[in-house]
Amino acid sequence: METLAIALLAFFAAGWSVLAGADLGTGMLTPWLGRSDRERRLVLASFAPFFLGNEVWLVATAGVLIGCFPALEGELLSGQLPVLVALLTGWILRDAGLWSRGRGPGPRWRAGCDAAVTCGSWAVALSWGWLLAALLTGRPHAPATGSTGLLTALAVAALFVAHGLGFAALRLTGPPYERARRLVGRAGRPWQPFALTAVLLGGLPLWAGAGLPLAERAASPATLALLAPALLVVTPLLVAVQAWIWHAFRHRVTGPSYL
Repeated sequence: METLAIALLAFFAAGWSVLAGADLGTGMLTPWLGRSDRERRLVLASFAPFFLGNEVWLVATAGVLIGCFPALEGELLSGQLPVLVALLTGWILRDAGLWSRGRGPGPRWRAGCDAAVTCGSWAVALSWGWLLAALLTGRPHAPATGSTGLLTALAVAALFVAHGLGFAALRLTGPPYERARRLVGRAGRPWQPFALTAVLLGGLPLWAGAGLPLAERAASPATLALLAPALLVVTPLLVAVQAWIWHAFRHRVTGPSYL
């Protein structure tokens, strides 16, 4: 059961990194991809159908960690508290900007919400990189410091940006698409850069988790025997719903119809 619990934790963490990396990376680039109000609405509409479903994977990751590895969860929560607070703050700020953009009056309100989406997306990406830096250096009990933490956070954020560019090149039309495609490059098929960054983003949490004492921090066999099979039953449903969402919204966005 320990092996199954570790596999589920790895699956959900890698899944969130890949799926949420698309909407976060695109959100980080919103001011550059969208130069006008309508273009920014188009950029936000490109990932609007996906971001809530993608966030479920982070919730599932936290749920597996709390239920199956409570000792490690306590160590991470106490040791990485500033990092987790920054990540959650960015998450709330980004979502608040998305939900509130069309509910207030005037261009200043919309500009403020767009700034919240961009800043919140950057905060989540940098915080995720900051957390991975601590895990990669074998220090889950304390946030990464110095050049290692800074460079890792910036590198992960840059990878999110590249992933978002690949996603934008697959989803957008018009001038925002041309700007994304200009940086992605026109060589090869449009999905190839997105697939490459997906592999890298999915591999990062697996690499970081490989150094954690997961087996030593696992819950009791009785708890794992109860939780792991239940999670295994729910996982195919989550994957099926996610696949349906990506299939239903597989076409390029031609107008700001989702928000």
